[in-house]
Amino acid sequence: MADLALQIKQWGQELGFQQVGITDTELPEAEAHLQNWLNNNFHGEMDYMQRHGIKRSRPALLHPGTTRIISVRMDYQTDPGTAMNQTLSEPYSAYISRYALGRDYHKLMRNRLQKLADKIQSEYGHFGYRAFVDSAPVLEKALAEKAGLGWIGKHSNLINRKAGSWFFLGEIFTDLPLQTDKAVTSHCGSCTACLDICPTQAIVAPYQVDARRCVSYLTIELHGVIPEELRPLIGNRIYGCDDCQIICPWNRFARITGEKDFSPRHKLNTRQLLEVFAWNEQEFLTKTEGSAIRRIGHDRWLRNIAVALGNAPASPLIIDALKDKLHHQSEMVSEHVQWALARQLTQHADETRLAENVE
Repeated sequence: MADLALQIKQWGQELGFQQVGITDTELPEAEAHLQNWLNNNFHGEMDYMQRHGIKRSRPALLHPGTTRIISVRMDYQTDPGTAMNQTLSEPYSAYISRYALGRDYHKLMRNRLQKLADKIQSEYGHFGYRAFVDSAPVLEKALAEKAGLGWIGKHSNLINRKAGSWFFLGEIFTDLPLQTDKAVTSHCGSCTACLDICPTQAIVAPYQVDARRCVSYLTIELHGVIPEELRPLIGNRIYGCDDCQIICPWNRFARITGEKDFSPRHKLNTRQLLEVFAWNEQEFLTKTEGSAIRRIGHDRWLRNIAVALGNAPASPLIIDALKDKLHHQSEMVSEHVQWALARQLTQHADETRLAENVE
């Protein structure tokens, strides 16, 4: 089993995973942390986080016979933090979380995990397994931490000393009695950069994220109206948020991915807000084909961009674009467009009065 574990790690790297670790299924601390998080209602409308009960923290209940977890990570960063900060500093630019710029990672990683399982089976013989990539009630970060891939940082993302945090995670649940790896210690120290930078102060305490305030939750998971008091804090982030990762000191060790499928498609890393706001539903579906962005649908896409346009400096072009969608068929879209238009018109009026006073 020790030799097989080493071979699995080698095969995993040959398939494009940057690291492979192995752990058992005991997650008592993670289970307690999850229950506390749920008790605080930090999951918001993400009912699926509690729907499966303790299956999430007890792998053998999810896939009977599981005694080990093969945990893998795959880098996805496509551009340096300076480029991301540049986009965030340009209020007319559309910021999309870097994990969603290329091909949907779910399918890519699941296919690689299947190939890894096939390789194990061809060399070892039949064994029980099931592969997951963010597709079932799995505590992937807790498992990856226990498998030695990194530690869970104060922002709740996994951090690796040599690779930062720009990577996806995946797992193979198996009944093979493989030799396990040791967990690594935390190296966040007294740093609070991620807590301080969070635009909505969603990281309410170290290792505690209130999803109801998180920009990623608001722009991706939330199906309805974005709370009005949080809209100005979202800035030009129209799909997800990376601020806590961009600021993390450990990401100076992150490497640009060599995985071509994760490269930005349709110039999604350099689009302007007015460009993407003008996409009709068919254009949206075409430009986001194969991307994780598609899951939010065209209406939520417009909702998010409307908020960003409301946060941008006053512009006659933005005002006209908002007026064109003022009576959108979706009440949710219309409500956010009205809010954005009111902000634009107020800014425009203030600037006009200021100019008149100067004259």
